[in-house]
Amino acid sequence: MNEFDRKAREWDLEPARLERARAVAAGIRSSVPLSPRMTAMEYGCGTGLVSFELRQELGKITLADSSAGMLDVVRDKIAAAGADNMQARQLDLLSEPLPPDRQDLLYSLLALHHIQDIDRILEQFYLLLNPKGWLCIADLDKEDGSFHTDPFDGHTGFDRAGLSHRLETIGFGEVVSSTIYRIMKERDGKLKTYPLFLMTTQKM
Repeated sequence: MNEFDRKAREWDLEPARLERARAVAAGIRSSVPLSPRMTAMEYGCGTGLVSFELRQELGKITLADSSAGMLDVVRDKIAAAGADNMQARQLDLLSEPLPPDRQDLLYSLLALHHIQDIDRILEQFYLLLNPKGWLCIADLDKEDGSFHTDPFDGHTGFDRAGLSHRLETIGFGEVVSSTIYRIMKERDGKLKTYPLFLMTTQKM
């Protein structure tokens, strides 16, 4: 059982997580022409907070994560909501074949900085999308390593220009980014701010 499996049942109890998911969903809504005809995937979905904000504006949504504990919560939420356009799927795009279905929209919230091989995962995102499909990434700006207090071997946020360049090199079109939310955490007795960006681009 990993850290996310252990935290899954209590994940939605923190109001700030709900607030930032709503902010990201609002940012996606204002950046992408959503439609019930669109298929979508939330990669690294956790408990699916962003997807539940967007579910009435999209068609079939796949909520994908590597954490079995998180997906158990997702399945319970889907059943409770009667959300027949949503399905949970255990998936690690770096160790498994691409799913057969292609998506019109792929989005993630605070998942990318946990993934070691950024170039490979972005290439997998590209391959998962239909032509003209949209990619929306919400993650941390480059930070000093204090965001995670537990042992952490991921990325300490991202330089937006560098990440945009990687996306364009793979074949995505113009990349647009903005600060969508600010995460507050107490560090050394003081509140510290960690900006969260939303980066949006389209497969060409």
